[in-house]
Amino acid sequence: MAGTGESLVPQSVYQYYTDGGAQVSEGLKAEGADFTLNKKAISLYSGSIHYFRVHPSYWRDRLRKLRAAGFIAVETYVPWNLHEPYDGVFDFGDGEEDMSPFLDIKTFLQIAQEEDLLAILRPGPYICAEWEYGGLPSWLLRDPTIGVRTSEPKYMAKVERYFKQLLPILKDLQFTTGGPIIAFQVENEYGNTKEPNKDTDKEHLKEIKKLFESAGLVELYFTSDTPSKGKQYGAIEGVLEVANFNEKAKEELTILKSFQPNKPAMVMEFWTGWFDHWGEAHHGMTLHDFKTVLEDILKFPSGVNFYMFHGGTTFGFLNGGNVYKTFPYYLPDISSYDYDAPLSEAGDYTDKYEETIKLLEKYQKVIFKKPDRPKETKKIAYQPLGSPESLDWNSLLDQVEKDDVLTLPQPVYMEQLNVNNGSGQNFGYIVYRKEAHTLQPNSELQITGQIKGAAMVVVDNSLRSPPLQTISDFQGFGYWSTEESKNILNLQVKSASTSNVDVIIENWSRNNYGKLSTDFHEVRGLAPNQIKVDGKVVENFKVYALQFKGKWVRGLTGWKSGGTANKGPTMLKFKLSVTEPTDTFLDMQEWGKGIVFVNGFNLGRYCTIGPIRTLFAPAPLFKKGTNEICVFEHFSPATQLKFSETMIYKNASDTWNVNL
Repeated sequence: MAGTGESLVPQSVYQYYTDGGAQVSEGLKAEGADFTLNKKAISLYSGSIHYFRVHPSYWRDRLRKLRAAGFIAVETYVPWNLHEPYDGVFDFGDGEEDMSPFLDIKTFLQIAQEEDLLAILRPGPYICAEWEYGGLPSWLLRDPTIGVRTSEPKYMAKVERYFKQLLPILKDLQFTTGGPIIAFQVENEYGNTKEPNKDTDKEHLKEIKKLFESAGLVELYFTSDTPSKGKQYGAIEGVLEVANFNEKAKEELTILKSFQPNKPAMVMEFWTGWFDHWGEAHHGMTLHDFKTVLEDILKFPSGVNFYMFHGGTTFGFLNGGNVYKTFPYYLPDISSYDYDAPLSEAGDYTDKYEETIKLLEKYQKVIFKKPDRPKETKKIAYQPLGSPESLDWNSLLDQVEKDDVLTLPQPVYMEQLNVNNGSGQNFGYIVYRKEAHTLQPNSELQITGQIKGAAMVVVDNSLRSPPLQTISDFQGFGYWSTEESKNILNLQVKSASTSNVDVIIENWSRNNYGKLSTDFHEVRGLAPNQIKVDGKVVENFKVYALQFKGKWVRGLTGWKSGGTANKGPTMLKFKLSVTEPTDTFLDMQEWGKGIVFVNGFNLGRYCTIGPIRTLFAPAPLFKKGTNEICVFEHFSPATQLKFSETMIYKNASDTWNVNL
């Protein structure tokens, strides 16, 4: 029985809100006490699923599980940096990038409609989402005068060009024209970024709204912030304000209602859990707190969107990170985006899922027909793999494509490299090699200034910098938080020699959230004159853009047996025979730090400092027969590659917590 006393209707969501398929006269409206859709009251209950964090083969499964729980809509962000990976190059599922199969947003939304779900879209251009650079493309950083997330003309020109590609796709999928989309967000949490004694650039929000309007987007517009924090700094006239929070629901919603007393309330981000940084204890939200906050929202009454309903996985190099005022000053996010959500990273049901069903049924104005709950996908722990083939550091670097190797007098940031047809290097590692440099016994290398990323040093194929083992190592050589006076490394040379010296900088992520004036100039690598040996600035480098693109990984040659004895950066290849492709987790507990590829697809990062010690590998990445799993290990490879049926977290006592 529905919460308002209305009965279960023997109809689907679309049948009810389109009068059995008749022409729609009105979209979603936020006027008075209730939301209405096509002039009928609607309990606006939705859940976040990011199409770019779920393998396309599983889109329907995850969406059906959302509808089976009683939700009537799916919400998703749209990541600019995937849809325009290079300056002026667009990809909506038809590109040749590793993530291209994940980018067919039109098909994702059509599947949502087929599964009887409406849709809420948050097109950006900035999305946060614990996503690399908040979804902004790194090639924007090639011009330091571009004011991202402002009305600065050069930035807005890039936004407008991108929206001319994206928005026509969304226009044709609007509810009032027969599609699923009922609402669009204008930017993202803009008010939450307001700095003391500074105005927010509301002109930026107004310009985005104008671009929406000129593209023919006619559904409901909204902005979202935490009412007690963002107040109305990110609000613009004629646009609904909605709320983001995970506690004090009554207080936050009361503030929201004070802003717009004649509008219904909506929580666009009810944080059902939380994300993790490397080195922290695993975050979450207890079932008790989850139920308490959710019921407070529903009985307020307010609409609600679960952020997240299903977090999925941040594959590849696409994790974001966060800036801090104190040590460690910056922390990257892990690759798992499980989020302690009602549906797990692997798509399994949790206790939160079960409680959600009960609470939504209690408060929904109308309860519709629901599909049968899909079965959980099978998980398997494949037998451990041994005897890998390997490529040592030099053998790997020798195979970097010629267009990705440059000769430069001094280091430059990766974004400034003339690679990717002038768009710069977006992800991976940048290597500054000084060839045939004369070293003396106990020569010292120093990196002056701040390191934009995480550094390793290799001399003649041998790692000389210390491995990352604990969070305190972020105060040692090679990290963004290390004082300049401590960024000095003994190169462990016993006698005079002529050696190749490699300084490797990993882009472990770019910040995805923060203040506009300080936190979004997220270049990675080193600037000129930062590398010294024995007190003298080193000159003339061979610079490698080590991007680890899937096609390149699959084409690597020269593999040798017995690779686990190598110390330092090493690429290993294991072969897995599969009779039936099945979901699994790679158990990386015995490894140090690095990345893993399944048949060339980058699963993401692992690191001994935790909290997560596994990588989710969905079945569609495997094939029947022989599969190649490659591991790029920074420090010291394990002798075996193991698997697990479940996620594995590090003991909380071995990690720590940082407050944003």
